[in-house]
Amino acid sequence: MPLAVSDYTEVIDWMCALIDAGAQGYVTAAAVNLVMSAREDIEAWRALQGATLAVPDGQPLVWALRALGNPRATRIYGPDLMAHFCARAAREGIPVYLYGGRTPDALALLERRLRERFPGLVIAGGHSPPFRELSDEEERRLVADIDGSGAAVVWVGTGQPKQEKWMLRMRPRLHAPLLVGVGAAFDFHAGLVSQAPRWMQRSGLEWVYRLSREPRRLWRRYARYNPLFVAAFARQYAAHRRNTGG
Repeated sequence: MPLAVSDYTEVIDWMCALIDAGAQGYVTAAAVNLVMSAREDIEAWRALQGATLAVPDGQPLVWALRALGNPRATRIYGPDLMAHFCARAAREGIPVYLYGGRTPDALALLERRLRERFPGLVIAGGHSPPFRELSDEEERRLVADIDGSGAAVVWVGTGQPKQEKWMLRMRPRLHAPLLVGVGAAFDFHAGLVSQAPRWMQRSGLEWVYRLSREPRRLWRRYARYNPLFVAAFARQYAAHRRNTGG
């Protein structure tokens, strides 16, 4: 999977340069869940491969990159990427759109919290979609709303890999330069779900904290994909050692 070796400053500078150039792309903050989903789901694989930039959101992915010879690899955590960019967007007047949220009320809470935290942030619009697939007419109205807002960045928080599939499908239809998938960042910034302590994030134990907070929603994901990731990477690392003579 093509994961970038970068840091927050480089990623945000790249995002702003793409906007200034009038180019188009989409970004995903990839967690282990997305990487492993892409091994089994061809549409998720296409969405991940089609991303203009995929950054390692999960700490285990950072450790894997370093073990494979990329010592500069650092975690680009979706919620922090969103926060850092919103701070810059508030200073530079870059308009953003919010697509996601558990309910319209949750999205309204997120908008209020972001405006409080980043005075001057231009939130050009937002939409909290239903959990079902949108009809063709609903998609047309959504495209018109996003394009009419004049947003330069569309933040997408509908969960992985759903949001990546949406970005792949909608990218050709939207004028906004950037679509950015940030998973649970909407819930975190709205204050609906608490974030793991930093020490747990650094130790690769964020999943334990999230599982303790939302066991019914997350247990299947972690029970399936975490062991599969460990086994798959063990095979990849063994092959890497053989090929490099390590």
